[in-house]
Order: sequence, then structure tokens, then C-alpha cells
Amino acid sequence: MANQLQYETSPYLLQHANNPVDWYPWGDEALTKAVDEDKPILVSIGYSACHWCHVMEHESFEKEDVARVMNEHFVCIKVDREERPDVDAIYMDAVQAMGVQGGWPLNVFLMPGAKPFYGVTYVPTKNWIQLLGSIRSAFDEHRNDLTQSAEGFATELNLSDTERYGLTQNDPLFSTETLDVLYRKVSVKTDDEKGGMRRAPKFPMPSVWRFLLRYYDVMGNDAAVHQVRITLDRMALGGIYDQLGGGFARYSTDADWFAPHFEKMLYDNGQLLTLYADAYSLTKSPLYRHVVYQTIGFAQRELLSPEGGFFSALDADSEGVEGKFYTFTTEELRQQLGADYDWFTDLYNLTEGGNWEHGRNILHRTERDEDFAERMGWSLDELNVRLDATHIQLLQVRNARIRPGLDDKILCSWNGLMLKGLATAYRVFNEPEFLTLALRLAYFLLKKMRDSRNGRLWHTYKNGRARQAGFLEDYAAVIDGLLALYQATFTENWLTEADQLMQYVLTNFSDTGAAETGPDPMFFFTDKNGEELIARRKELFDNVIPSSNSMMAENLYVLSLLLERPDYADRADQMLGRIQPLVQQNADYLTNWATQFALRARPTAEIAVIGPEAEQFRAELDAEFYPNKVLCGTLEKSDLPLLQQRGPIDGKTAIYVCYNRACQLPVTSVAEVWRLLR
Repeated sequence: MANQLQYETSPYLLQHANNPVDWYPWGDEALTKAVDEDKPILVSIGYSACHWCHVMEHESFEKEDVARVMNEHFVCIKVDREERPDVDAIYMDAVQAMGVQGGWPLNVFLMPGAKPFYGVTYVPTKNWIQLLGSIRSAFDEHRNDLTQSAEGFATELNLSDTERYGLTQNDPLFSTETLDVLYRKVSVKTDDEKGGMRRAPKFPMPSVWRFLLRYYDVMGNDAAVHQVRITLDRMALGGIYDQLGGGFARYSTDADWFAPHFEKMLYDNGQLLTLYADAYSLTKSPLYRHVVYQTIGFAQRELLSPEGGFFSALDADSEGVEGKFYTFTTEELRQQLGADYDWFTDLYNLTEGGNWEHGRNILHRTERDEDFAERMGWSLDELNVRLDATHIQLLQVRNARIRPGLDDKILCSWNGLMLKGLATAYRVFNEPEFLTLALRLAYFLLKKMRDSRNGRLWHTYKNGRARQAGFLEDYAAVIDGLLALYQATFTENWLTEADQLMQYVLTNFSDTGAAETGPDPMFFFTDKNGEELIARRKELFDNVIPSSNSMMAENLYVLSLLLERPDYADRADQMLGRIQPLVQQNADYLTNWATQFALRARPTAEIAVIGPEAEQFRAELDAEFYPNKVLCGTLEKSDLPLLQQRGPIDGKTAIYVCYNRACQLPVTSVAEVWRLLR
């Protein structure tokens, strides 16, 4: 019989709906049941594309004897971490405070009042049954000790950032000297030979390379560009990138970007579109252009919903085997490719017995197209013709296979990251289809994932139903995407929508502070109107996705320039001043914050384009790498502060370059703009 998860929309929760474990979703019913029956709570947190979550389900949660123990002694709650990042963050922090390395599945034991006292990640069946017995015995026989422990962890979770990290209010110091300190902190951790950070497994970490691009823009340090290029090249050629179909896997299990954990996540691919498009505008690398076009093709083909939003993820497994969908045996390749087999094997580093597990091959490269074509005595065009033909053949084979599972919920924050990626790709490449996808996505987010009654965003959407009050990450990512879309189109509605969302954040996520400490400029992760948990936290550290507060600081700054809102700039400065000592100590864990210091190390160019060629001039300005700018424009006239009382010159499109609201004489060509900027 199905358990209480049968009524949920999360694919991850629905996967567990027929477990013999009497799972409940997170909510009042389960929490009240624990209090009424005086039982400890087991919260098990995971997500749909999580390989070891599936393993633990198969080994333990599908077994009647294990379920019997769990049901008798615990109230069991299943959480999709992607639907409830607030719950996941609290109990992940608690487990790490216990000295346990975090990860998923995350299994945390709570007292009936929801305060944690113990946690683990994946546990094999035999050990799991023993652990359940030990936990229940401790609950029955040492209740006071567990209560005291849980209270201690709850107190730790409720520490303010001032108490936790010693953060106090300072004036931010924007200087090249500060920037050099941050660069040294980050660069010492990068792998100059293989790219990425100097460790395995290797994650893409887009905010690291974005910081290095911004640092290069300010300081002209070629070493920073080398670190970016070696990483982006190796990722694009490696097994972490789907060489046939496009799109990146979540991480590489090794230091060489060879063997991926094959799950594909929207949040990675959205951010990497932005990164590769920006890097192309600097380097003009054909490889980066290929990655952007092919990755958008993958997302459009495999993740795009009929309504215009993008689904969350593809599983690593198919037919119970990780990577089976994406890999090939030598015999399959020889049969399909015929005369092309030898050169294809050479290019993609395939071996007769398979270069990976179970005799299968992961397609990965160590040479660029240009180098391989020269070695083979071919022209680049000839190689491209051969590649297209072989890729089409193998994609047909692959598409006939049983596909990996699709997590078809739509997450607001991840779609905001995708919106930024699509808008940035359009700005750099001026490809109309990229803009079409971005516009459809923006309309979807504002029509389907925003509550028309109060302007609040919803966090998740599936089957026509939006639910769960949005988190700070939702507002941060969507505002960022809308600001990119405005600068790509000069359609002022997108700027208005971004500002309205910002107003909602300022009203509902701000920390007014205690009487003795005063307000804190950092935002809470949760809406003041949302569910009250055992702690209300703030997200400061950047990870695979930048922290929501670091994104909000940049949003405030960009809006302050486009709307002439000095109060927004003041708030951004307060956030940067508060975080600066922590960034200087731990820049490699706060790289999106570090990017803000690169942005502010010199004045930002405010560029206003007015006249009939505004759209063409915008495209020319965006085609070159100059990240420290904001663009606004209009064909005729506008009430935006940067455009007021300005117009074309003798019928020609005029461009005004301004710094700190002081504008230079207008020019009528993009070439003249570059002379002014450089």
C-alpha cells in the first residue's frame, strides 16, 4: 500500500511512495504525530538524481523487515532537498556540527520537537538496522542526555553571523590591493595542469572562474585567464561533458574530468552557459561557442517543458546501471561506425576492452579539433563533416535506449539561473532562438511561479500546480536573470519586474535585528511569512551555486545604477563591508562575493544607447568582453534616469558613457565607445 508520499508532486518523494516504510512528507501532520506518540523523528533527505539515495532505498527502504523497525520506533519523514532547501540546510548544518561529513542521502534523527541529536549519510542495511536499534535504545534509556544534546545543536544553529563568524559592520574597501589578496587565496587552490580546483572529485564551480575572469578584466593578469581556459577546455573535452548530445554532468569522479557522475542538473548547465558565453566574448574560442550552442540544444531537447520552464535533472542511472545511457561498448561502436571507427576511437580515447567499467567507453578528448585535424591531414571543415555524421549515427543508437529518469519538477531558482544563461548567450552570440527561449522562460516564471495576489514567488511547480513559498535563492536568481534580459532587449518591463521582486525581498527577507545589535544587511533565506523552523538561517558561503546573499548584493548594485537608487547601492555596500573580512580569509569559499569586489575595484561604466540602431549597437557592445558595465537603451525616449532628456544626434543613434552619474560627450559609433572605455 502506498504511504503518505503518494499525494506529493516531487518525483523523489513519489519514488518512495510505495516503500513499506510509512513515510510522511515534511509538515505539521508528521511533526504533530511525533509529539502525540512521543517518538523520535527520522528525517531522510535526498533528491531524484542522487545515486546513493537510490541505493539506500533499494537496500533498506524497500525491505519489509527494515521498514518494520522504522515504522514501529520512529516517525519517518522524507524530504526532497531541492523542494525544501531550507529544511536541508538546517539539518545539514546540524550534522556537520556533529562532526559528520555531509552528503546525500542525509539521515537525521530528531527529538519529537524537531531538534536534531544525531545524523549519518549512506549506511548499508546491516549497519542501518543496528543503528536504528541503538538510537531507539538511547531515546528510551538516555532521554535526558539526548534532549540536552539536541538543545545544544539547536542553540548552535541559532547563532547569529556575528557570533558564528565575528562579522561586524565595516565600510567596504574596494581596491586593487584587496583584489590581489583575494586572487592569491583562490589561485593557490586551482589546478594549473588539469584545470578545476586541486582536488578530486572535481565540480565545475562556475563562480570561481567567473571571479578569475573579472579579476583579469581589472588587473590584466594573464595567469588568471590561463587558469580559466585550462579549466573550460578540459571540461568541454572531458567525459563530464556529453560529447554527443551536449550538457554537463554534475561532477567528475576523478581529477582528469574523465569519469562523470552522470546526473545532469539544470543549475549547472544554466550557470555554465553564462560562463562559456562570457569566456567566448574574451577568447573567441570555437570550442566555447560549440559548448553554448550544443548545451542549449540539449536543454531544449531534454529539459524544456511545454509551458516554457525547464525541468530539474536527469538521473545518472538507467536500467539500474550508472552511465549506461551515455556509454558504448567497442563492439557497438565498430558496428555503427564502420570505416570511421579507427579515427573516432583515436579522437575519443576509446579502448578495445572499454576505458571505463563493465567494458564500456566514455567519450572524452584530449585534443582540440584544430590539432586533431592537422594530425590527420584533414581540413577543419572535413573533420566537422565527419564528426556530424558519426554523432548523428550514435545519437540514433543512444536515443533508442531506455532513458535515464527525468525529475520533471520546475524549480524557480534553477530556472532563474537558466534565464541568465540564455540571456547572456543571446547577448554574446545574438542568436534569435536563444532570445525566444529566454522570453518564454521569463513569461513562465512571472505568470506561473508568482502569486498574483501578493507578488510572492513560488519555489516549485509541477503539473500546473505551484507550491512552497519562494526562498531568497529564488528571488536572487530570477532578479539576476531579468536584469540580464532587460540589458539584452531594452524592454523596460523586465527591469520593472526585477525591481518589484527586489521590493518584496527588502520587505520580507530583511533582518531588522535585535535592539542591542541593530539591523543586519544580510537577508534571511526564508520569507517572514513562511513556515517557522527551529532556526532561521542566512546563506553566506558560495558553493556550486552562489550564495543567495552574494547574488542579492550584485542585484542591488546593478539596480542602483539602472534605476538611480542610491539606497540600493548603500545596502549592497553594507553587505560587502560586513562580509569582507570573511572573504579575505576564505576567498575560495566565497568566490561570488570576491567577484563583487572585482566589480567595484573601479567605476562601472553606465552606457545609455538612444536611437534607431539601439539594438544593433547593443549587440556590438556585448560581443566584446567588458563585464564591468550596465546597458540601458531605447529607440526613441524613456523615463529611466540614464535615458531621460537624452536623444539621438542629428537622427543618428547616440551612445552616452557615464561613470558615477557623470557622462562624457555622446558618440555615434561603438568604436568610439571602446576608445572612451579603454
